[in-house]
Amino acid sequence: MDFTLDDTQTEIAALTAKVLCDFGGATPGPRPRGSAPTDPPKRAVDDDPWRALAGAGLLALALPPDLDGDGLGVAEVAQVLTEVGRAAAPVPAYAALALGVLPVETLGTPAQRAALLPPVAAGEALLTAALHEPSAPFATRPAATARPGDGKWLLSGVKTAVPYAERAARILTPVSTPHGTAVYLVDPDADGVTLLPTRNSAETPECTVRLDDVAVEESDLLADQGAVEALHRFALAGALALGDGLLAGALALTVKHVGEREQFGRPLATFQAVAGQIADVYVAARTVHLAVTSAVWRLASGLDADAELDIAAYWLASRAPDALAICHHLHGGVGVDETYPLHRYSSAVKDLGRALGGAAHRLGRLGERVAG
Repeated sequence: MDFTLDDTQTEIAALTAKVLCDFGGATPGPRPRGSAPTDPPKRAVDDDPWRALAGAGLLALALPPDLDGDGLGVAEVAQVLTEVGRAAAPVPAYAALALGVLPVETLGTPAQRAALLPPVAAGEALLTAALHEPSAPFATRPAATARPGDGKWLLSGVKTAVPYAERAARILTPVSTPHGTAVYLVDPDADGVTLLPTRNSAETPECTVRLDDVAVEESDLLADQGAVEALHRFALAGALALGDGLLAGALALTVKHVGEREQFGRPLATFQAVAGQIADVYVAARTVHLAVTSAVWRLASGLDADAELDIAAYWLASRAPDALAICHHLHGGVGVDETYPLHRYSSAVKDLGRALGGAAHRLGRLGERVAG
């Protein structure tokens, strides 16, 4: 099978990289071929790179043509997320696109799409999703519940590590119902919603969300049968694309450093021990890239991609943290300087690994899938 990017995907990747470089992102490294936004207003992200991505049309790729979008899908959105990772750009692309635009476009009603997607595409609003529960990343059978009451549905439960919850127009919230599972669109300002800000490595906005009999209408139901699984697939694909870019960007940054930094009159890269460690990072980056590319390709092609997504998630969670540790080691003291960009990569990789549940969890999920 041929994973070479088509012309459209190549142009999307190049345009995203250019926009982020124009606004001070890390310089993109060689592409393998064939601070979080500061207190923006709620419901909007007043951040130049984010506005620039919107102005370039890169947030509207997955919108249908009738909403002034390009009618593209997860493969093209993945290129945007990969370049965001490659630049370690402090923009809410993962939450807005992978947790919001893609599932709403796929699962939502025409009215929901028309109300929620254009403001995100314009860079004026955010969407996010509450995927995790205490001790249960990517909960497939949510402990959070929806029960009927007074002609509405009442949602209760606790969701953890919800990115940009305080700034989102809606939170896509998986719950268990008397008939199975469903995903509801929850207004973070609704009565019964409590947002508790929590800390993470990258210091991006994140909350624990508590739901206490939050009333939602039938019009707030995104979808029921198969909705949680579909939301998880988009979330995994987005996290993997972002992680692929983070690892590639950290590798490029480290290669540049050891190629220019001299010790004993010659570049660090010429020392055998350094070259061996860079090779280890390269192998990790290429392994993750292949696994991620295969998983996203299958998902975009409408094929069963669940096993491939689990495999790629395991490789990212198991290999990326060690690779970033090597990058920091090869940078020496420069690598721990907060004015140097490497910490943005390692912090984001830590947060992604936590969101995925860690290597052991991903391997366990893969084992369960293989065992049926």
